[in-house]
Amino acid sequence: MLKKSGDFKMLYEEERKLKIVEYLQEHLRASVQELGKIFQVSESTVRRDLQELEDAKLLKRTHGGAVCLENVNFEPTFIEKEDKFRKEKESIARKAAEFIEDGDTLVIDSGTTTAYLAKEMKKFSNLKVVTNSIILAQELQGNEGIEVIITGGTLRQNTLAMVGPIAEQTLSRLRVDKAFIATNGLDMKEGLTTPNIVEAATKTKMIDIAKQVILLADHTKIGKLAFAKFADVSRIDTCIVDDKVTQNMIKEMEESGINVYIVTP
Repeated sequence: MLKKSGDFKMLYEEERKLKIVEYLQEHLRASVQELGKIFQVSESTVRRDLQELEDAKLLKRTHGGAVCLENVNFEPTFIEKEDKFRKEKESIARKAAEFIEDGDTLVIDSGTTTAYLAKEMKKFSNLKVVTNSIILAQELQGNEGIEVIITGGTLRQNTLAMVGPIAEQTLSRLRVDKAFIATNGLDMKEGLTTPNIVEAATKTKMIDIAKQVILLADHTKIGKLAFAKFADVSRIDTCIVDDKVTQNMIKEMEESGINVYIVTP
C-alpha cells in the first residue's frame, strides 16, 4: 500500500517514476491531476514522467492520465477465470437479468460473467438466445421455452467460445433485441479490447446485430487494455459494474452517454 501524498514531496525523479508505476499497478489507472496531487509536482512534470514511462513500456498513457500496462496478449483460461471475483460476477449477472423480458431475442457472448447470467435466465419461459458459448448452451439446455441457437465456428480452448468466419456468418444473418457482451478491457479512449483478434471480430459482429448493447464488466476489466479492439465505448448503451469501480471512471462513462448500473456483491 502506498503512503499518503505528503510523504512523496522529497522524492528524486527516478524514485517518483517508480512510485507512479506502483500506484498504477495498485489502482489500475490515474489522471494527471490525481498524480500531481499525490506526488506534489506540477501536471507538466507528471506528463513528462508518464511519457518517459510509456517510452520504457512501463505504462500506457491515456487521455488525461495513464493506465497500468500488463501483457496485452495474456489470456487466462475460462477455468482460471471462473471463480475469480465470483460474488461480483454473480451480482452483475443478477442485475443483467433485470434487462431481459419474456419474448426477447438475445445474443450472449462467451465469458465467465455471462455464464452466471445463464443461470439467472432459467426463470424465463419465452426467449430466443443466440450464443457462441458452449458453457452457456449447456447451462440453458433442457429449459422449456428457451430456444438456443449456437453460432458454430472454431472452438477456442482458452475461452470455450466459438469464433471465426462460420460464427460471424451465422450472426450476420440474424437481428436481436439485446446483446450481452463480455470484455477483457474497457478504456475510455482505446475502447473495448480482448487478447485474441479472431474472437474480437466475433464480438464486433454480436454488437452489430443488436438494437441494445449491455456490457458486463467487473472492476478488474476497467481501465485495462488487451491486444485486439472490438468496439468503441460509444457502441455501449448500458454497462453493469461492481462497486469497486472508481467514481471518476463511472463519471467518465456516464458523460460519454453510457447508462451505468453499479451493483454491490
